[in-house]
Amino acid sequence: MGCPFMRVFMLGAFQVEIDDKSCFTPDPPKERTVLALLALLVNRIASVDTIISEIWGNEPPKTSVATARTYIYHLRKIFVKRLGAPGAELLVTRIPGYLLRLPAEAIDANVFCDLVTKGRQLLDAGRPEDAAVTLREALGMWQGPALGNVPLGLTLSAYATFLEEERRRARELRITADMRLGRHRELISEIRSLVAGDPLNEWLSAQLMIALSRCGRRGEALGVYADLRNGMETQLGLDPSQALQRLHYQVLVADQQTLVFQ
Repeated sequence: MGCPFMRVFMLGAFQVEIDDKSCFTPDPPKERTVLALLALLVNRIASVDTIISEIWGNEPPKTSVATARTYIYHLRKIFVKRLGAPGAELLVTRIPGYLLRLPAEAIDANVFCDLVTKGRQLLDAGRPEDAAVTLREALGMWQGPALGNVPLGLTLSAYATFLEEERRRARELRITADMRLGRHRELISEIRSLVAGDPLNEWLSAQLMIALSRCGRRGEALGVYADLRNGMETQLGLDPSQALQRLHYQVLVADQQTLVFQ
């Protein structure tokens, strides 16, 4: 389906790769928005109304239909210029709009989501080593904030948020896999950095407490709990969850056998 020589990157700055070597990004920002939307809806029709809404929201200009068609025309010209005759088959008209014809795996975001699903399944199947490898591969695909150079309408903004949440989930799954493999010492600096960026995240603080405690650093683990508790009380007026309080007690009594956060 479509052209095998083209890949689309969304996990960072939006760009298109031709023949595994030549990359480009449409210069006009709105054309970037249109192509990113078509990539999100790959092999599905993006109606003209959907394209207009993504570009201009609820206040499109009177020329919006003609302008949207112009953006499509320009994109088609780019594809033909860079790919020759096969490029004409990439972006086709399908009433009531347009369709980008590519294999789903030509979109890096689709590959990433598939790898995250596979990693979770491997972890659930009791294969943490394979899960960690798969999830590292997924996380290694990221080059920056999703669609970082694209003006985002409602649809693309929601999708970028979804991808960032999937990235966060993949990181948590990979940390879980490494924890099950006993890689506590190797994880401490990484998790500490993540906690610094998200100081009220109980899950991250719990993993740091467990990793420190497993390495004989109970005092530091208790300090992590104290920092989180103080932050929650000051900023949210809340106490840590019962699960985190139980973990705190386990660290206090040096109960290494049942250090869990659940």
